[in-house]
Amino acid sequence: MSKNINTIKTAFPNFSNDLINEIEANSSFQSFKAGDVIMRTGQYIKSTLLILKGQLKIYREGEDGEEFLMYYLQPGQACAISLICATKNQTSQITAKVVEDVEAVTIPLTLMDKLMMNHRSWYEFVIFTYRTRFEEVLEVIDNIAFRAMDERLEFYLKRHAKACGCTTIHLSHQEIALELNTSREVISRLLKKMEQRGLVTLNRNQIELLM
Repeated sequence: MSKNINTIKTAFPNFSNDLINEIEANSSFQSFKAGDVIMRTGQYIKSTLLILKGQLKIYREGEDGEEFLMYYLQPGQACAISLICATKNQTSQITAKVVEDVEAVTIPLTLMDKLMMNHRSWYEFVIFTYRTRFEEVLEVIDNIAFRAMDERLEFYLKRHAKACGCTTIHLSHQEIALELNTSREVISRLLKKMEQRGLVTLNRNQIELLM
């Protein structure tokens, strides 16, 4: 068994052996470095990525460069939006940026249609991906619509910690402000209040969650 097949099987244990063999034989394996932007708004998507290692951030960009975080992608996941855009031959409405060095499988559009028809485990994976991402986006919308900024910040920090599987978040106050579409001063003030309440410990470009 090749190293690539083993890697896919580890990241996607629910894939059938036949599906894994077909992906390995007809797809390409790529690596990306932290900071790389691998998908941009307006770009035609001809393939989708299966994440084997690392982490991607999926977000929308505003006209003034502000960011709206949608979700993170981790090993064993794929971008639902890229799946939809690829099958419909549409342009991307999101940007994908590497947070932690990524290893991924690039599945071409021509193969995805075949996988949907011939492999039940791929069909189930796509449906599960659509449902999971839709629920995540709904949670983000609810957070924006019905919560004050201090609650949004707490939600954001917990979400980021869950995505990275850590309690120490390496982000500047300016980066958080950009993603929450507010000012650095507001984020700094709210983080200071959280520190006073014993919810976080603040260091330079580093936030340790205690909650």
